[in-house]
Amino acid sequence: MIAVEPPLALLAELTHRCPLRCPYCSNPLELAGASAELGTAAWQRVFSEAAELGVLQVHFSGGEPLVRRDLVELVRHAAEVGLYGNLITSGIRLDAERLRALAEAGLEHVQLSLQDSEIALGDRIAGLAGAQEAKRRAASLVRQAGLPLTVNAVVHRQNLERLDEIIELAVALGADRLEVAHVQYYGWALRNRDALLPDRNQLETATAAVEAARARLAGVMTVDYVLPDYHAHRPKACMGGWGRTAMVIAPNGDVLPCQAASTIPGLELANVREHPLEWIWNESDAFARFRGTDWMQEPCRSCPLGRQEVDFGGCRCQALRLAGDAAATDPVCRFSPHHDRVVAAREPGRGDDFVYRTMKRPARV
Repeated sequence: MIAVEPPLALLAELTHRCPLRCPYCSNPLELAGASAELGTAAWQRVFSEAAELGVLQVHFSGGEPLVRRDLVELVRHAAEVGLYGNLITSGIRLDAERLRALAEAGLEHVQLSLQDSEIALGDRIAGLAGAQEAKRRAASLVRQAGLPLTVNAVVHRQNLERLDEIIELAVALGADRLEVAHVQYYGWALRNRDALLPDRNQLETATAAVEAARARLAGVMTVDYVLPDYHAHRPKACMGGWGRTAMVIAPNGDVLPCQAASTIPGLELANVREHPLEWIWNESDAFARFRGTDWMQEPCRSCPLGRQEVDFGGCRCQALRLAGDAAATDPVCRFSPHHDRVVAAREPGRGDDFVYRTMKRPARV
């Protein structure tokens, strides 16, 4: 059996409910309704078990975690058991009183999503009029409360030309850190790939803009950068390697190695309603299936670059989508026999319309 270190982080997806309808939403196509969500006591037990397991950080996410009326209680309990609490939010519905209560409960950091530098274009991407103005107000509230602020800017073909302006907006909002993250193509984003995937010239221009901003803003704001898989020749170690550093708990209590793992056929997901978190992490099928390197097929098994324990075969969900086999080498890898499918997908987009995320059936707008 593989020796398993405890996870460092827990992504707590408290709900799939969200006022935004982002076309690259990382949540599943089939969203869990409010009636399926874990209750307050269940989440509190999970946070206690996570702390006992060795987890250091809990990221309160969704959907939009602010729609949970018990969010302050959950933050307080997580802080009481020793977890560093980070709120990942759209900022919609955040007001000074709620933020004050969250800070007093022990919240230590806020990550705020940003769709664009221009109000109207950002609202179009988010699928909600007034969203971008609300985000600016939320950023101001976070700074007034004295909490560290990270701005998450998801970039793609339809906003990359304004990346310089997005970076400057993050500075103006008082962000301590900016994460420029290219869309990763799973779930809703896969449905919208033609409308979102940038071409190579856009990517190179964006990368140069990030490097210039890092030099210019050193000591002012940290700029992190997440590249798009489809323009790479080597895969990334998804989630730091399957079942190695983090876990995701869905609103219904399913525990996953990554947000899209529920799409893998035959993967047996354990639920916190039925099993302790320690057993799920150490022994459940979902975490053991692709942990380590023993499961690997060729060419991963005899990788000519010796990267088996660097990228751990890449993304299992991407392998499933593009190669039809979750155990295959991630087709992003240039040694994959399916790499041509990634190359073919790099063709310029064929439209600008989005299929927006919705709690009901997808609707084209």
